Amino acid sequence: MEKPYLEQTTPLLNHGSRRFVNSISQIIFMGRWLQAPLYLGLIFILTAYVYRFMAELAHLMAHITSANDTQIMLGVLDLIDVVMIANLLIMVIMGGYETFVSRLNIDSHPDQPEWLDHLDAGAMKIKLALSLIGISSIHLLRTFIEPSKQSNDAVMWQVIIHLTLLVSALTIAYTNRLLNK
Repeated sequence: MEKPYLEQTTPLLNHGSRRFVNSISQIIFMGRWLQAPLYLGLIFILTAYVYRFMAELAHLMAHITSANDTQIMLGVLDLIDVVMIANLLIMVIMGGYETFVSRLNIDSHPDQPEWLDHLDAGAMKIKLALSLIGISSIHLLRTFIEPSKQSNDAVMWQVIIHLTLLVSALTIAYTNRLLNK
């Protein structure tokens, strides 16, 4: 019969010391549950974004007949921005919980998102980076539609940040590809 893992890896420890080390291991393992309230907090933030989306939609619809095309497009971009941030929150909540806390146990659920089937930490980083690039793109598009509202320096920094996000995403994807070969 094979010895338990702790006895194999710490043969010089006496029984009391092994129990102590085992207790520390259990506490560290259970510590991952301290993240659960963080994910619940993000669900509350998601609720706030749903409220914001509905308020912006109501505002857009109330002014749809008096707004010009640019105003309507900016209103739509605002709605898309809120949706993309909500998508980012969902990815962080579900992916983070599944990766770092516990399984979601939704394998047989008909509405299970397809991306959860093949999500690992590397894939999650890439998806998050792409979401941030999408959000940055919306903000850049908004800036280019209304250039007079931003200084040249602000526009330059938006472009620099966007390019930095792009380079970071490509680097993450390349690194992930190398690690998975």
